[in-house]
Amino acid sequence: MQIRCGWAARMLSTTGLAAILGFVGALQAGTVRAGDYAGSPQVDEFIAELTRDYGFASEQLVSLFQEAERKQSILDAISRPAERVKPWKEYRPIFITDARVARGVDFWRQHEAALARAEQEYGVPAQVIVAIIGVETFYGRNTGNYRVIDALSTLGFDYPPRAPFFRKELREFLLLAREEQVDPLSVTGSYAGAMGLPQFMPSSFRSFAVDFDHDGHIDIWKNPTDAIGSVASYFKRHGWAAGQPVVSRAELQGTQAQQGLSEGLDPQKSLGELRSLGWKTRDVLDDAMPVTAFRLEGAEGDEYWLGLPNFYVITRYNRSAMYAMAVYQLSDLLAQARSKP
Repeated sequence: MQIRCGWAARMLSTTGLAAILGFVGALQAGTVRAGDYAGSPQVDEFIAELTRDYGFASEQLVSLFQEAERKQSILDAISRPAERVKPWKEYRPIFITDARVARGVDFWRQHEAALARAEQEYGVPAQVIVAIIGVETFYGRNTGNYRVIDALSTLGFDYPPRAPFFRKELREFLLLAREEQVDPLSVTGSYAGAMGLPQFMPSSFRSFAVDFDHDGHIDIWKNPTDAIGSVASYFKRHGWAAGQPVVSRAELQGTQAQQGLSEGLDPQKSLGELRSLGWKTRDVLDDAMPVTAFRLEGAEGDEYWLGLPNFYVITRYNRSAMYAMAVYQLSDLLAQARSKP
């Protein structure tokens, strides 16, 4: 994102204080409408923490939160009862489509050099990086229209069930805005505050995003090169092993085989333990390998899979076996389509 701002540059100083005090005075006089978070004790406490512990200028934060807006649509979205969890046979067609494959091949060709460099430097295959961006935002088409400051303020101050998490993300967002010299009022994302082509939360941005084109700024919103490098960085930092497989299709034999199914996504058994329970796979794999064993309700009946360590890495991006399978299968189709003349 190439929006540089005086706000970020002034966060450590009192430059412009007169203008801010003038704004506050006008607010008190009733000539400017108070923001949704003006005078909130929660916000005042938050501002005091950022001023005390992170070196922000309180006047700048007061001014910023005069502009932040509480969004009922965000609270409605996050509070909505979870819909029925779709089975794999309904979930897969959402993400595995001819259009998503075709657009992904175009994206790959357009950014071939950056993808090749990311694969070389981080060991993450180009098709996996493209698949993540394809599943998350359809290659940048759907990155979210909420201002991040509104999303994180709404959830941090008006959604008690997860307020500590979102308040932490709000703090991380303000830190990244200062570090990257961007206007925090200009940054948009999802209703939960996820940002850019790869939909990073602010804490993930600060931990894993990289300036992959070396222009001095990290931009995952408008700069696909930085987005590509940042996805690869995320995967590498979470343990992606270059050249290793992701999943293995399995068959079950015997009455004990169902006991091998994992509870949750963390690997709970070794492949050798599953073999002893009746899990069979055609792939040559090390019996000591930790695996996640799961079942999917496919269009032609139940499917049994072994999620290998790289599969677990994908679930660190989104804690869902179906999400990880969608990314994997899309990546496989992208590689096949990309190889065609």
